[in-house]
Amino acid sequence: MTLNVHPIGVALVGFGLSGRYLQAPFFNAHPDFTLRAVVTSRPEMEAYLPSVQRVETLNEVLSDPSVQLVSIASPNETHFDYARQAMLADKHILVEKPFVASVQEARELIALAKARNLHIFIFQNRRFDSDFLTLKKWLNDGHAGRLYRFEAYFHRYKPQPNVKKWKEVASATSGLVYDLGPHLIDQCVALFGAPKDVWGESFTEREHSAVSDAFFIHLDYGPLKCFLSGSLMAPGNGPRYILRGTESTLVKHGIDPQEDQLKSGMLPDAPNFGCESDENRAVIYQDNAGIIMTSDLDTERGNWMRLFQNMADVMLRDAEPLILMDEILIQLDILERVQAKK
Repeated sequence: MTLNVHPIGVALVGFGLSGRYLQAPFFNAHPDFTLRAVVTSRPEMEAYLPSVQRVETLNEVLSDPSVQLVSIASPNETHFDYARQAMLADKHILVEKPFVASVQEARELIALAKARNLHIFIFQNRRFDSDFLTLKKWLNDGHAGRLYRFEAYFHRYKPQPNVKKWKEVASATSGLVYDLGPHLIDQCVALFGAPKDVWGESFTEREHSAVSDAFFIHLDYGPLKCFLSGSLMAPGNGPRYILRGTESTLVKHGIDPQEDQLKSGMLPDAPNFGCESDENRAVIYQDNAGIIMTSDLDTERGNWMRLFQNMADVMLRDAEPLILMDEILIQLDILERVQAKK
């Protein structure tokens, strides 16, 4: 469905980390969107976005004809119900990861979107991280040879309970594997497709935690083995990615800066937005006749705006989406299988 409305009217549902910092600045900066309303009980939203209406209920934006796109950035367990309500009101939707709890729920929403000629977008913003774009470019340049091992890590050190109470309540979509796991799985699926086999586990490391706060996932691609891991009890600066091939190995430390930049008040159009520090450049290791050679690899610029640009192009110009629902179904299948092992 191609819209004949410009700019696209947007309503945000939720005003936490994702809605306030990771989405609103991009909607405000992009000429194809206009942010019309935010569904939140937080009165501070009005000072942060003085030209945007604050409303208390989802129904208020679902009945608003000036809203074409509803972005669901609310707690995980609300995603399915809110997405369904929005599409029944003939709104296109953007849903924060994880999309929903299960493949079954995802298929139901995909069928509804198809029946009503609507678009579903998933907020897999870390497809456009500086570190991941660097890894992807190096891989596409063909310098690695035959790949045989990929490791990806997303650790944090947060031994105390999350101030967001909903993140500490057990549910079908709670725990770190449904919080950070979708990013690592999405990146792996984007690079290598559907794995031949999956095993892993979601477990608890913090004392007295009601939810799982660590995970490991093994994705088997035949000769290539992928190992994904996350923990809330991992201080320090370990590697972000390790990609090993027969010709060379890449090791990347550091993480894309866009989230921290946005939380500090930097906007997406700032000159250095998305630029990592040079000290975090990837290191390439190669064996030259028994001598190990190393070289630094310049880091690509992170660009979450590409996700928003693609949404606009899909809705207004009939472009193809960069993030495919088939990839999201693969991700959810992996998440369900790992969560079942907790």
